[in-house]
Amino acid sequence: MKKALLLFLVFFVVLGYGQERKYVTVHKTLKLMGSRFDITVVAANEEIGYINIDEAIAEIKRIEKMISSWDPESETAQINKNAGIKPVKVSLELFKLIERAKQISEITDGAFDISYSSMDTIWKFDGSMTTMPSQEAVKESIAKVGYEKIILDPEELTVFLKHKGMKISFGAIGKGFAADKTKELLVSKQVVGGIINASGDLTTWGTKASGEKWLIGIANPLSKDKVFSWLPIVESSVATSGNYEKFVMFNGRKYTHIIDPRTGYPSQGVNSVSVFAKSAELCDALATAVFIMGKEAGLSLIDQLGGTEVILVDSDNKIHKSSGILFDNNP
Repeated sequence: MKKALLLFLVFFVVLGYGQERKYVTVHKTLKLMGSRFDITVVAANEEIGYINIDEAIAEIKRIEKMISSWDPESETAQINKNAGIKPVKVSLELFKLIERAKQISEITDGAFDISYSSMDTIWKFDGSMTTMPSQEAVKESIAKVGYEKIILDPEELTVFLKHKGMKISFGAIGKGFAADKTKELLVSKQVVGGIINASGDLTTWGTKASGEKWLIGIANPLSKDKVFSWLPIVESSVATSGNYEKFVMFNGRKYTHIIDPRTGYPSQGVNSVSVFAKSAELCDALATAVFIMGKEAGLSLIDQLGGTEVILVDSDNKIHKSSGILFDNNP
């Protein structure tokens, strides 16, 4: 199999095997949190299924209202507005999310950092960039980045950004968080199975309407009707980070939209990372972190984390995987 097969956006196909039951599968695709969401539920009938999907949509919108840095009324926007001024009291839910984000920053040596947002004005991947930013501009941008500058008070439930101009954003963890919370809600309502796919941050539970187990297929980008490898994600999640969508070219060199918050420059050496774990939130954050950390450090980290696996494609299109990944070469 050619190494070039994985230079692509990981493409997900959900299939399975088993005995038929008296359930139906209901599906809806829509745009939420600025991204495509595919919501699939297994229900006793279509009417109940669509009610469940409406409940899922309401939950995702609730989460967006809390974590959006663009909504001036959100808790996150209030934290950013008061950077360098005063702590902001937040909900326990948001406080815990920020606390977990800081923990991931610590174990990844800052490769994952929700305070990266202050670099947004330096790199543009919307086609408007015509020149490289200066070294001085990049250096200035990272002066306001640093997870250790996010001060949490667990007793008062407050969040304080130490310096004016600091900002936090949940672009590298928010969709995974939303997928997990939506799954949690639907499970609490006795929805027997389903998939929440937040633009590739995907989590599943239960089985298909027929009783089948959910499997995920990573497709061959050169022939998308063929599957490169099958991987089970029973009661589990997956997220992918790649450099295939947003990038700029300067002097024949590709600069991706995934920026190392420690240096201020786009990361190099990796084309794609897919992380598998129980939590979509963790997958989302680690996929970004491993992409930035690179092959050696990224694989080493994942191999130290229990219940977490990774498939990584380097800049030479060579495939690397953590110890628990077993490819099926004959799908």
